[in-house]
Amino acid sequence: MRKMNKVFVLVFVSFLFVMCNQKGQKIANKESILKGSATVFVDETLFPILEDQVDVFESSYDAKIKLVSKSESEIVLSLFNAKSGIAVLTRNLTDEENKIFSQKKITPKITKFATDAIVFISNKSNNDTLIDLKEVVEFMQGKTSSKIKGLVFDDPNSSTVHYMNSLAGIKSIPEKGVYSFKTNDEVIKFVAQNKGMIGVLGLNWLTQPMPEMQPFVDKVNVLSVKAISGKKYYAPSQNNIAEAKYPLARDLYIINGQGYSGLGMGFASFVAGDIGQRIILKSGLMPARVPGRKIIIRNEISNEKK
Repeated sequence: MRKMNKVFVLVFVSFLFVMCNQKGQKIANKESILKGSATVFVDETLFPILEDQVDVFESSYDAKIKLVSKSESEIVLSLFNAKSGIAVLTRNLTDEENKIFSQKKITPKITKFATDAIVFISNKSNNDTLIDLKEVVEFMQGKTSSKIKGLVFDDPNSSTVHYMNSLAGIKSIPEKGVYSFKTNDEVIKFVAQNKGMIGVLGLNWLTQPMPEMQPFVDKVNVLSVKAISGKKYYAPSQNNIAEAKYPLARDLYIINGQGYSGLGMGFASFVAGDIGQRIILKSGLMPARVPGRKIIIRNEISNEKK
């Protein structure tokens, strides 16, 4: 009887050991750089291009990435509150933000993957397709303008608003003449339907609009901009962004605060790699690294007809 009990205990302990070991293996294998699931907080001005990246990434690997569109202020808070935050921002981390990561004993991995542009749009009925950045800044400072009836932004906490506020040297957008909605699509619709208004948004929303937004995009002009101390006007084209001629260009970053070799690392590498950079190039933005082109040189050319 005692022998039977000993055998039973031995079998039971062995069973527990196997189950615990399997459970540990499942946890360890739950996520890697190319497998598993992760949430990525995305600046709402960059959402279209990140959707394209995720679609291709998920079709190539056993991974699932959930994109959460938020304003810049909300992303920063979410990045620090999450246990393993991954974010896409239109700027690098500040010294204060890096200190918070240091307190959590995490060294964030930062990947620059593209250069975007803040653009101004006007109603198609407006024949003037030029705008002086100095005049926009002065309007935001409360000065009157003969050309600008009103400025229209997306979310008041967005990166676009923060960028322009910083440029104008103000803490918040003025109550008079400056308006804000919730999305970039709302900005496009409002400008398309209202003459004299100037919309301020991310370039990506114009280069990759949803099918239902195309009719509204067709009713707006993208304005060429003259820098505050400049003499010429430049359109937000890839070439002008690459040559640093367009005055409202901004670099884009993936901030990986996971603290381990997880899916955030794999996704950042993909976006910064050859395929991801080709997606950026096709979108109308400027990739951080221009994808190479293979050129085949032939010593002889055959004229034979087959």
